[in-house]
Formats: sequence, C-alpha cells, structure tokens
Amino acid sequence: MRAAALYDIHGNLPALEAVLAEVEREGVDAIVVGGDIAAGPPQPREVVELVRSLPNAHCIRGNADRVRDEQYREDEGLAWLLERLDEDQAEWLATLPFSAVLDGTLYVHAAPQDDETIVTELTTDEKLAGLLDGVAERRVVAGHTHMQLERRVGETLFVNAGSVGWPYEGVPGARWAILGEGVELRSTDYDRVRTAELIRASGHPRAEEIAAENVLETPTRAEALEVFGG
Repeated sequence: MRAAALYDIHGNLPALEAVLAEVEREGVDAIVVGGDIAAGPPQPREVVELVRSLPNAHCIRGNADRVRDEQYREDEGLAWLLERLDEDQAEWLATLPFSAVLDGTLYVHAAPQDDETIVTELTTDEKLAGLLDGVAERRVVAGHTHMQLERRVGETLFVNAGSVGWPYEGVPGARWAILGEGVELRSTDYDRVRTAELIRASGHPRAEEIAAENVLETPTRAEALEVFGG
C-alpha cells in the first residue's frame, strides 16, 4: 500500500489543492489527513469540505482540531475559526479519532500518547524510544512541529510528514509524504502570492503575520528548533 500523509493544513486551501493534484498523479491507495486541518486562514470551511469529500481519506484529530476544548476558548484565532465553520463541521473536527493504523503504520498527530508532545531532530534517542515504547507498529508517522523528519530508534522508524499549510523549513512550499515500502518526503509549490492575498483579506487576527511569515516566507528549521527544542 502507498499512502499520502497530509498534516497540518491549517486552512490553507490553495496548498491543499496543489498537493492533492500531485497525490492524484501518484495514484496512491489512501490519504491520511493528520490533524490541524482547519485552524488558520484563508479558507478553513472549504478545507474541511474538501477533506470530507475525499473518498479514500482517513482523518485523525490534531490539537488545533479540539475546537470544543475550554483551554482554547481565549484564543482569538479560535473565535475567528468558529465563525466560519458550521456546527456540523466543528463537531466533525472535535470528534475525529486520535489515531489510525494502515498497513502496519501508526498515524498520530504528535506522538502515540497525545497530540501535543514535541519530537524534533533534537529529541534524544532515549526520549523518543520512551515515546515509542509499547507501540506494536514498526513505523509511526506524525506532524505537529511542521518540520519533516525521518529517524530510527531501535526497530521503529519515526517519520514527520511536515506541514501542508505552514512549513517551518526555511523554503516555502507545501510539505507532505508518501509512505510505501519506503518514505518519500515531498515538497509542492503553489500560488503563494495569491494565497497571501486571500489570507490578508480573511479578517484573521494574525493575517499579516501568517501571510508574510508562513506563506511568502517560512521560519527556518533553526528558528523553529530554538522554540521547540526536543
């Protein structure tokens, strides 16, 4: 089986459409949408509609999809998001499953234990081994940090598919992965200038920052690692 892993779309419809066009050319057997689907401009509603329409998609929940959680109630970005989603869409996001298993690969948003644990290239082997302890599958795919990664600890391969919508790679473009017998970390360009225009017109409270720093340009891995650590 070949599966396309699309993580951290964050409402970026043009990036998602560009990736899906490439996925279609690849002829994969399944798509895994790995959480943080709608939280961000410019078009969260349309992103949810498109993801839900995909016939071969397996969707899991990310931390930003927990739109019913009280801990996020003070987030002005959440208020903007909920104004744009209908009740059915918000409920669908909030009730997505935590994980999925396809063809011997475990898909989670961040780590097998929760959807917020940070795993980066700075994470020690000991810490990563602890996070993977007890996992029956020999390959685990995650996202959350918006940086692609492939590393092995013991008999288990840990893969970060990267972010479709807001990559932290220093070079703009949508990041995703194909999982088959091996791992293919992919990058797909799209009309980022037009996307930035849509973001600026969206009314999102962080619109200018997201357009300038996450679409037209992106944080470098070094900058992201300084914030995330391991």
